[in-house]
Amino acid sequence: MTARDLERLAEELGLDAVGAAAAEPYEETERHIRERRARGLFADMKFTMAQPEVSCHPETLLPGARTVLSAALCYYAPASEPRAGEGRLPRYTWHDAYAVLRERLDALGRRLGGHYRVLVDANQHVDREAAARAGVGFYGKNTLLITRRHGSWVVLGTLVTDVELEPTPPLGADCGSCTLCVDACPTGALDEPGTLDGTRCLSYWTQAPAPIPAEYRSELEDRVYGCDICQDVCPWNRGVERRRGDEPLPAGAEPVVSLVEWLEAEDDELRRRYERLYVPRNDPRYLRRNAIVALGKFRRRRAPTGPRRVRRERRRAPARARGVGARAARGAHWRLTGRRSSACSRSSAGWRGSGSAASPSRSSRSAP
Repeated sequence: MTARDLERLAEELGLDAVGAAAAEPYEETERHIRERRARGLFADMKFTMAQPEVSCHPETLLPGARTVLSAALCYYAPASEPRAGEGRLPRYTWHDAYAVLRERLDALGRRLGGHYRVLVDANQHVDREAAARAGVGFYGKNTLLITRRHGSWVVLGTLVTDVELEPTPPLGADCGSCTLCVDACPTGALDEPGTLDGTRCLSYWTQAPAPIPAEYRSELEDRVYGCDICQDVCPWNRGVERRRGDEPLPAGAEPVVSLVEWLEAEDDELRRRYERLYVPRNDPRYLRRNAIVALGKFRRRRAPTGPRRVRRERRRAPARARGVGARAARGAHWRLTGRRSSACSRSSAGWRGSGSAASPSRSSRSAP
């Protein structure tokens, strides 16, 4: 199959970008992973970095593998800013684009014939390296894969097949002299362009089992999971943002969450609603911790309008949430709602701001 034939088939199946490369080892990527892990840049993250001897060797993922096909699906959608009492989610979590991509790659594999294996959001394969080799995009200074038409607002997936496909060349583009993402990162996680220091990344800390460092809590502002700062400022993202600026949100999309609901909801409800997210040990207390930290922003910002309970919260919430103990959870809930919550007491029991949680075994969710 020629590259043009592959492109037409991908368009028919609703894939936004596609490319192919030979199933060969990612030797340079494997070396980078080992070097950065030795420097401690991954913090306690595992994901594709845990076993580079597997994730950097696509030729071993399928008997007789000949081609690694990479695909991107754009998830960008516009939305209004969070209101008082709401927390912000990163765009890739608003709906499960990974599930959509997985289905479409499986359909592509059936159309190609032969034997194949689909890997989406999987620890066994470094999707970004496959995409860069196949010309789907290039590595940005924010470490994300940037595509020509959709910027970095994409999820990536891979199809390893024993069918030989015509390789597509690398994109041949880069960030040039632009350093907007490096300059915008409030914690300096991108001070070494092209390399992420996970120990300073806000997105990492919203997913970490350890307490969020005090110096980073104010920088999170209303973010309760993940962070899009380095994508929000990227010039490569302006095109798709203009083209999709008037499109409605996908069905079921969730750009923001109610902080009160996160504090009041039962554990099982939070697990069900956010199954698509990586949460340490699948424990909803980490989500509530993030909601409590987000409440701290209300003191730092004046509330000119809004319900009395929200104005009161902005005046009285602590500048730094010092953990997720039962007292902190109950206090935050009370200031927002005027009601006491037994759920906060149960879910937060035993938590202390100065303590640390046991490190979980990571799921197959990839780091954002």
